[in-house]
Amino acid sequence: MRITTIAAATLILGAAASAHAEKWDMPLAYAATNFHSENAAEFASCVGEKSGGALEIVTHPSGSLFKGNEIKRAVQTGQAPIGERLLSAHQNESPIFGVDSIPFLATSFDSHEKLWEAAGPTVAKTLEEQNLVYLYSVPWPPQGLYFKKAMTSVADMKGIKFRSYNSATARMAELTGMLPVQVEAAELSQALATGVAEAFISSGATGYDRKVWEHLTHFYEVDAWLPRNAVMVNKDSWDGLDEAAQTALRDCAADAKTNGLQRSKDYTSFTLKGLKDGGMTVGRAGDALVDELKAIGETMTNEWLDAAGDEGKAIVEAYKAN
Repeated sequence: MRITTIAAATLILGAAASAHAEKWDMPLAYAATNFHSENAAEFASCVGEKSGGALEIVTHPSGSLFKGNEIKRAVQTGQAPIGERLLSAHQNESPIFGVDSIPFLATSFDSHEKLWEAAGPTVAKTLEEQNLVYLYSVPWPPQGLYFKKAMTSVADMKGIKFRSYNSATARMAELTGMLPVQVEAAELSQALATGVAEAFISSGATGYDRKVWEHLTHFYEVDAWLPRNAVMVNKDSWDGLDEAAQTALRDCAADAKTNGLQRSKDYTSFTLKGLKDGGMTVGRAGDALVDELKAIGETMTNEWLDAAGDEGKAIVEAYKAN
């Protein structure tokens, strides 16, 4: 009888724990097979384990819960407690969010991590002012240019419909004579298939994930910048957690940052090979084209510094001094 009573009590306690477990839906903009989404899924699993099941995070890739351009706002307003978003897509809200997309400022993984070391605290502060808690971020591989014909100069780009995903890409289109068209990653394949977009700048990862060799022919490695995807939590949702759950989120975020960086590095060579295997011409851009692009980059850098003011200048100076 006593054994039965203990067993019943255990079941009741287990049911109570389950009832009090909190479930968070986490919107993601990219496909489940994208390394950012895989990293986020591992982060979610880690939080479940380290919180002892008290906090369950369910990821929703491919913009299935909220489209990419809706995710940050959804988290900010509490429609979703947590989410991942390409921060530079919100440079119109604050120039600081575009620090990772200053052309040719930080063009390698090592230099980019130094830039983020200088910029991270300011980015986190800016997010906090918007009711968001910054957890971690992971860089994309270096950005290159995709076209459906060979390019030898900026003049060759005139009039091409260019997919933009943030202020920097839209401005680059303007300065090269291309026509910027706002297209989220989940809609890229359709945009290329229908001619809404004819070219874009992104990493080899995006091109590989979307099989762009079905529509385009050339990928030029120009290493323009390395934008970051950031994971953020609604401040009210964060404040509603106990200390143990917050610690689990912080610890798993630290792991996700490290693991995500390595995934990005590994994915770089893998995806460039994938583009070649798909039939694309992949290689470095010619010196003349690179020189023209760097001149445009200087213009964009000066524009960003003017917009970002003293905070932006302090970040760039700290990065260059490191």
